[in-house]
Amino acid sequence: MKRFEYIRALEPQQAVMFATPKEASFIAGGTNLLDLMKLEIETPTKLVDVTRLELQQIETTNDGGLRIGTLVSNSDLAAHPDVIANYPVLSRAILAGATGQLRNKASTGGNFLQRTRCYYFYQTDSACNKRNPGSGCPAIGGENRTLAILGTSDACIAQHPSDMAVAMRLLDATIETVKADGSTRKIEVKDFYCLPKDTPHIENVLESGELITHVILPAPIKGMHTYDKVRDRASYAFALVSCAAVIDVDDSGNLDTVRLAFGGIGTQPWRNEAVEALLTDTDGNDDVITQAADLLLKDAKGSGQNDFKIPLTRRLLKQVIQRALAGKGA
Repeated sequence: MKRFEYIRALEPQQAVMFATPKEASFIAGGTNLLDLMKLEIETPTKLVDVTRLELQQIETTNDGGLRIGTLVSNSDLAAHPDVIANYPVLSRAILAGATGQLRNKASTGGNFLQRTRCYYFYQTDSACNKRNPGSGCPAIGGENRTLAILGTSDACIAQHPSDMAVAMRLLDATIETVKADGSTRKIEVKDFYCLPKDTPHIENVLESGELITHVILPAPIKGMHTYDKVRDRASYAFALVSCAAVIDVDDSGNLDTVRLAFGGIGTQPWRNEAVEALLTDTDGNDDVITQAADLLLKDAKGSGQNDFKIPLTRRLLKQVIQRALAGKGA
């Protein structure tokens, strides 16, 4: 690990003031950052410790939603009574990720900023456009079983690893930040992540020294909340394909509300509102589900070992819709 300066901030404005130069990083749970520093993939010259900031609260908003402090641990967020009662898809997604020990340390804000688990990103003697721009992407045509099939480019096919962010995308969450100049802004999660295109090292729209302070959830959505995660083993494994869903069925058996977001298949949490519109107000028969899957996967591109994710996503989508129509939870 390379040497770095360590400084502890007590206020958000102080934290962003400390976060200079450009090579500075914030540290909260550190569950991903410290591993990256040990491998010298991340080499900040300064670490700004934000764990003493008063950002550990979960508050109810005027419109019935929640405002979540960035330092709320993943365990506390998943176990919060309002989250369990009104946003169970979020609680289930969080509990599907990592281990109890990691969830106790990992912060809400940090979870959004997890780096990919592409093998080549962590293999420092290998080329990787995300780690070393312009060096190439050996994952294309190489070991890519776990990698993305949607949102990819010729420069990168790395998948986004977070379960929590998939549920946040489904719920239309908004991220609040404070920037290095002290100003604040709100960023909808749908606008937070960047597609890799030819700059895969730029993963989100945060500016240098910009700190996530809160996440806002809008009022709860009526319907059955489920989170399905297909993975290689039952725990402590990243998604091959996951699906966060809120589905409501009316009295006549038609799909009244359909929200779907997917993990494991995209370079960012993946949601296609056109797929939801196609399914809404239908009886969810096999033909409609096939059309929805065709639309969802229209631009999917396998790279060899991960080709199986295309039919696997089709099967998972069908299972989620049919289970909701049968009135069965996850």
